[in-house]
Amino acid sequence: MRRVVAAVLAVGALVLAGCSSSKPSSSSKGSELNDRTGTSAGGFDGLGLNPAQPRPSFTLTDTTGKPFAFAQRTAGHPTLLYFGYTQCPDVCPETMADIGLALKAIPAAIQKKTYVVFVSTDVKHDTGPVIAQWLTNFAPNSSATFVGLRGTQAQIDAAQTAAHITVAEDGGQTHSALVLLFGADDYARVAYTQSTTEQQQMTHDLPLVAG
Repeated sequence: MRRVVAAVLAVGALVLAGCSSSKPSSSSKGSELNDRTGTSAGGFDGLGLNPAQPRPSFTLTDTTGKPFAFAQRTAGHPTLLYFGYTQCPDVCPETMADIGLALKAIPAAIQKKTYVVFVSTDVKHDTGPVIAQWLTNFAPNSSATFVGLRGTQAQIDAAQTAAHITVAEDGGQTHSALVLLFGADDYARVAYTQSTTEQQQMTHDLPLVAG
């Protein structure tokens, strides 16, 4: 069963959401940022991160087969970072669609500065061409830079750990549903989980971190 797990700290309790199951990950690897999220802060509409998280450093392979050093290549740019997989039946495409719609609703000048980085947690099936084709569903008419990344299992696990999110299980199908938004100052102060208001939250918050 394909499922995505997200935990949101609210009123002292963890609320779980998933594709088709609310079973939480049993992995002891990684540190889910959700245990440090709370209500909006600093004028953001998304989930405030406390403390703010520095832009993580990891290098993976992009869809053209070239190395992509995340921290260096996206430094100083508003960046949406999301881990998922292309064969996800609902939450992953819905989240990416919300990102695409949010980008279209902000000024073109901010779009041009923004990176959207999708990291596949499905090491076995998500090849470069598969990821590249999948991303075209969400990038049309956007001036943002969409980047798809893949790697070995060890590399993907390390990237998730560097981003302080839960390391995916079940061949990448059980993974964190968080989207992290890093600002021009190279810190993430806000994150998002798939919801009916996710798009509006991103639209509101992107200009605030663009610098």
